[in-house]
Amino acid sequence: MKFTYSAVALSLVISLSACGGSGSDEATPTTPTVPDNRFSFVATEMITNLTDDVIVAGYADLAAKGEALLLATQSLINTNSQADLVAAQAAWKAARQPWEQGESHIFGPVDSLSIDPHLDSWPLNTSDLQTQLNSAAGFDAETIKGWNDDVQGFHTMEYLLFGDGVNDNNKDITELTVREREYLVALAEVFRDYTKQLDDAWQISHNPQDANALPYAELLKGSGTVNNTIYSSELAVIEELVNGMIGIVDEVGNGKIADPFGDSLATADTSKVESQYSWNSLTDFANNIIGVRNVYQGEYTGAADKQGIIDFVAAADATLATRIASEIDDVILKIQAIKGSNDLPFRQAILDADGRARVQVAVDALSKLQTSLESDVLPLLSKWKAS
Repeated sequence: MKFTYSAVALSLVISLSACGGSGSDEATPTTPTVPDNRFSFVATEMITNLTDDVIVAGYADLAAKGEALLLATQSLINTNSQADLVAAQAAWKAARQPWEQGESHIFGPVDSLSIDPHLDSWPLNTSDLQTQLNSAAGFDAETIKGWNDDVQGFHTMEYLLFGDGVNDNNKDITELTVREREYLVALAEVFRDYTKQLDDAWQISHNPQDANALPYAELLKGSGTVNNTIYSSELAVIEELVNGMIGIVDEVGNGKIADPFGDSLATADTSKVESQYSWNSLTDFANNIIGVRNVYQGEYTGAADKQGIIDFVAAADATLATRIASEIDDVILKIQAIKGSNDLPFRQAILDADGRARVQVAVDALSKLQTSLESDVLPLLSKWKAS
């Protein structure tokens, strides 16, 4: 248990000490020790778990689902079966899950290798996309990698697989042209290559141009070692992780939701809704915060619970640790509740009075969580006595 002194009480203690306390000539004046508010926590196990069982596990899952997406699109080349298109749509959504959850730790190779814009640029340039469909001599992965990011990646595939998303998200297989199918397969191959590159960067080498470069996972787990030029200490790793959580909470609340939501019904703008073609927006937003929960709780989907940021916070303040966990869960539930009883996609919910009320509730919960992470969790870094 830690005790604190008020300024008045502390002044009184110092004053009494200075004059010998009881007045005895034999008493030796002492300077009182004021307990600090620092705490101890051994972070090695937590960092190892978050690196291997959350981050690396998530990127390995993404790479596997990238491979599955490529196979699903290849099945569309010579088929008139609606089931094959539905399967490809499902494969797209499946790949979306680990990517969106991974946005809670969007640092390292995903940034330095420009994987993020390659895979997830938004908004989609539908005009240039149509130009490519009409004029490109052919579609192959290496050629597409040289094109602008806004005509490749998740959202280009989404548009081709699901349609424009205005009235529904159920494209018919008969609407999928030969050119669209060829483009899809090439896009999926590019996607597969980038997700594999990201997975390799964490597990094999974070810099393919440097034969001595370590896997990025080893840089996190080996923070503070002599040859680690990125993370000078475990404190730097924890700061990276906490700031990653804050960053995506801010982006969901103040960007992904707020931008299309607008200040009023009159200023709502559905063109700004990410994943609008598939009507997958709310699932994306929820997965973003599930990713925050993964880092906080120390577990990737379906994995055993091990140490996460919650253990770091609990070492300082158990009540705070529980409160943050509850706030994260509350945000996820409130985002999922935006659809209401009539299962509205986000692009329609922001045009509906009751839907907008539910959106505002979710935004308020996101704001509360962001404040807690910034004001209560981040300051713990300066109070931690690293071992």
